[in-house]
Amino acid sequence: MIKVRDNGPYKVTGSFVLEDADGNRYDVAGRPIALCRCGLSQKKPFCDGGHSGAKFEACERAAQD
Repeated sequence: MIKVRDNGPYKVTGSFVLEDADGNRYDVAGRPIALCRCGLSQKKPFCDGGHSGAKFEACERAAQD
């Protein structure tokens, strides 16, 4: 599951593989992770909380049919 968190990272849980643009895999061993979406993390692609003091705002919602 990928959960969009208000004003924060994407939280990824469950069974998944994370690869970079060259096909190299990150060793996340199936544990939950948070992916940066503000661009401020020093540990990209992972969130390090850099969005907290940066006034990053994003509150997307799925369209309702």
